[in-house]
Amino acid sequence: MLSYLQEHDTWMFDCDGVLWQGDHLVPGAKEVLQLLRAQKKQVLFVTNNATKSRRAYKKKFDDLGIEAHVDEIYGSAYASAVYLSSVVKFPKDKKVYVIGMKGLEEELEEEGIAHVGGTNPDDITFEPFSFADYIHDDSVGAVLCGLDTNINYTKLSKAYQYLTRNPGCLFLSTNIDSTYPVNGGKLPGAGSMMAPLRFSLGKDPLSIGKPNKTMLDCIQANSLNPEKTIMVGDRLNTDILFGQAGGVHTLLVLTGITQVEEVEGPNPSEIVPDYITNSIADLQVLEETVLEKEMGVEKIRQTLYRNRGFP
Repeated sequence: MLSYLQEHDTWMFDCDGVLWQGDHLVPGAKEVLQLLRAQKKQVLFVTNNATKSRRAYKKKFDDLGIEAHVDEIYGSAYASAVYLSSVVKFPKDKKVYVIGMKGLEEELEEEGIAHVGGTNPDDITFEPFSFADYIHDDSVGAVLCGLDTNINYTKLSKAYQYLTRNPGCLFLSTNIDSTYPVNGGKLPGAGSMMAPLRFSLGKDPLSIGKPNKTMLDCIQANSLNPEKTIMVGDRLNTDILFGQAGGVHTLLVLTGITQVEEVEGPNPSEIVPDYITNSIADLQVLEETVLEKEMGVEKIRQTLYRNRGFP
């Protein structure tokens, strides 16, 4: 078990619910990341939160005192922008209608993609939507939905118009997380923002973030070796499924969305992580093993265990 963990060269971490909850660090997170870097491990951050761009995330890491570099951060906002520019080859004369926040707009701008909606004050309104005041934009070629704390009926109505009236208009989402963890509990996630559109259109968007392959393709550009990579996350249907889809090992922490009952209860999930631990802080046990080569396996077993049977 000990040698198995030490052999991982690349550690991919989700952020919300793993490293922090809102603006509060999970205890021990900073120390574990420092330990991994001291052991010359590659550390990557893979988040479905599209409210911030990679550069804004870099600032958050800095504010929390965690070492991170822009090229180590992979967000669903970044992956969505890259998908449009590199996969779809989104035409320069087309625009993206954004249901989302500043971070999503910033990543689109980095890829040279024009956008409307989003943080535009005209769309942040709680006035009733009216066709009398609506000017349709035929140049909108995609609707991209992410977490939007200013979601309202006008945004949903405009998105519906573009998706039903503009031929070939793409229906995309940064991710489909139903909720996300914050300090004090859970809140509706990006998947909840687009639920009215899914229902009114009778179809699902193409989701870019975890657990989907588009996010994985962005990361695998670094030529990762799956056999020496581990994904650490707090959600079974995104983080753990994402790792499994990429052929990497998976570690579930219980400081975010998923609770142990969902894995070991009477009706366990079909998504089974390789490892489960209470918190990322439990990985500090690895520091002790570096200093104490003769550490017994039972001590590790108390804090970190393999879900499918201890090897």
